[in-house]
Amino acid sequence: MIRHRAYAKVNIFLKITGTRGEYHTLSSRFMRVNTLFDTLWFEPKSTPEFEIRGNFDCEVSSNTIYKAYKHLQSATHSDNLSSFFENNAVCVEKNIPSFAGLGGGSSDAATFLKMCNETLDLGLNVEELAEIGSSVGADVPFFIYGYESANVSGIGEIVKPFNEPLLNFEVTTPELQISTPAVYRYYREHHYAPITEEESARLEATSSKEILASVNSKEANDLYSAALGCYPTLKEKTGWFFSGSGSSFFRIKEDTHG
Repeated sequence: MIRHRAYAKVNIFLKITGTRGEYHTLSSRFMRVNTLFDTLWFEPKSTPEFEIRGNFDCEVSSNTIYKAYKHLQSATHSDNLSSFFENNAVCVEKNIPSFAGLGGGSSDAATFLKMCNETLDLGLNVEELAEIGSSVGADVPFFIYGYESANVSGIGEIVKPFNEPLLNFEVTTPELQISTPAVYRYYREHHYAPITEEESARLEATSSKEILASVNSKEANDLYSAALGCYPTLKEKTGWFFSGSGSSFFRIKEDTHG
């Protein structure tokens, strides 16, 4: 079976722009991490239940891949889709840590949707897949589009490619699983200070390398201070930036070739 890579991402910056109902709207730059990815493939099985094979610490019904399957099923009403997964399991070689701000679950869901579309000739275009993906999770559309770098806004559904060289990152993840909703709640209660449209536009026009050279980690990510307040065991890392709601840190890998 063909194996597909589901890449991680980091947030070069993540700024809150306001709220929309229960959600926070944001302005963020997502960049792919080329050296960190899960691998997905399909393989035959003998039991009819939907099966995900891999090292997951959640029930199948809570897995983003299963959620993506259910949303794809209700969007397409495809008999081929149902019968395919009665006879095939989804296999995942997990390398991206969970609950770590690296988009692993979202990337898996996006890769799964694209694999289904291709394998079963569902005929969905990238916008249709992204719309289905946005029902699964806010970060899924970025991974559906497959951009190396993009400005992401709204609640994650607006994804615009940003043309710049891909940076090479070092990523480190503490042994701490962070709840994104808990961090956002803490942010709203203790740190809520949305940026202006002008500030958002300025950041979205600036290269990732320039941004990382000109701001500190708390200025780059509005959720960093909230995560530190919400999780007292989370330790600050000097010289590293914070991805998403955490707990992962990243920095540009220095070029060792001179």
